[in-house]
Amino acid sequence: MPLIELRNIVKDYTLGDTLIHAIRGVTLTVEPGEVLSVVGPSGCGKTTLLNMVGCIDTPTSGSVFFGGRDTGSLSDGALADIRLHRIGFIFQSFNLVPVLTVRENVELPMVLARVPPPRRRQTADRLIEAVGLGRFARHKPRELSGGQRQRVAIARALVNTPDLVIADEPTANLDSRTGDEVLRVIKGLNEHDGVTFIFSTHNPAILSYATRQVHLLDGALESAKPEAR
Repeated sequence: MPLIELRNIVKDYTLGDTLIHAIRGVTLTVEPGEVLSVVGPSGCGKTTLLNMVGCIDTPTSGSVFFGGRDTGSLSDGALADIRLHRIGFIFQSFNLVPVLTVRENVELPMVLARVPPPRRRQTADRLIEAVGLGRFARHKPRELSGGQRQRVAIARALVNTPDLVIADEPTANLDSRTGDEVLRVIKGLNEHDGVTFIFSTHNPAILSYATRQVHLLDGALESAKPEAR
């Protein structure tokens, strides 16, 4: 069974008197364990598409299935539960809480999920080590480089053992060397732990990290082709 299935997804917005066709009839499946790259220029609809996959937004028409369940039939509470327990998010702006330490930032989703403190600490420390930041656990975000902050975001996205991690332009604010470093972490987590990733990018240089890529242009799926590991 596919982890994600999009069936003829359409998303329209109204901007003043203008109707914006953000997504135009996208049909797509994502299998467990894939690293899927959604490629396209700025403004092509990548973020809008990821928001619907991540149950943050809903389509104007069409259906989004997560683990075989039609998300359009679910309550707000059920969707929130999917976002908390089954999907991890990595944002290009990191979205770390500046007053919290690395460990506290990573623990935050577990606090929301009411995980007991001893387990929170153990899980956070394991993931912080996994992304190579063990000696920075007590540091605040301002004491870290951009690449290190993005690694914290990756660890935070994984704490509730999600089925899927969504990364929207995960290297957009990083130099090429640091971005490559972050992508190697993502690939390692996929290969060793079987985590499914979907990330968007307009940078063709990072496509070698994906097991598959799809091309979005003006809100429509242009092509889909496998990419060698």
